Amino acid sequence: MLVKYWMNKDVVPIDVNTSMQEAITMMKESQVSLLPVLKRGTLVGVVTDRDLKRASASDATALDVHELIYLLSRIRVGQIMTKKPITVPPDFTLEETASVLLKNRISGAPVVDSDGSILGIITQQDLFRALISLSGLEKRGVQFAFQVDDRAGSIKEVTDIIRRYGGRLVSILTSQDRSPAGFRQLYVRAFGLDRRKLRQLMDDLRDTAPILYMVDHRDGTREEFIESNRTE
Repeated sequence: MLVKYWMNKDVVPIDVNTSMQEAITMMKESQVSLLPVLKRGTLVGVVTDRDLKRASASDATALDVHELIYLLSRIRVGQIMTKKPITVPPDFTLEETASVLLKNRISGAPVVDSDGSILGIITQQDLFRALISLSGLEKRGVQFAFQVDDRAGSIKEVTDIIRRYGGRLVSILTSQDRSPAGFRQLYVRAFGLDRRKLRQLMDDLRDTAPILYMVDHRDGTREEFIESNRTE
């Protein structure tokens, strides 16, 4: 999943000489938390809602409303922006982008092409939307987590059983994190299952791989199982 398909393309750039008051207004009207800052058409920084709040708080001590409004109209974005902003290219994957944001402890980044032109903005909120889409949560259904053997065919053995019970697979995710050597964790979300046969399905699944947990997003049922401790 590439950034260019999930970024916000409605970019609201502002000039480096824009007043802080104008920036606050633009951010509220556009309902964004990050604005790219340009100087003669070139990206030179970004300003976030956190930057604006921090600058307002630090300069507002002992000021009345009129003095504060005057102050905000005098401060320029260029004085409070983050210079040399972190950017990502449009062909970055969401995982790469999440790693960049996490490593640099930032909430978002401009997406720029090879010429430095701004194509959009990618934020944590966009990554959350992608995660929900990737996991198939909006389909509700049932999610199963397993500890499967790290070998060819182990995933198919599990999904074949779910399909046999009429389940339509929405997402299949795997990870070796927090798994003993020779195993991996498998997360399968499916919908279309007959809840009356859910216990029977789980019994058949247990014969194939240990179940870590089951969450039924239709009624909120959640169960964790002791099989998660299996290490042999």
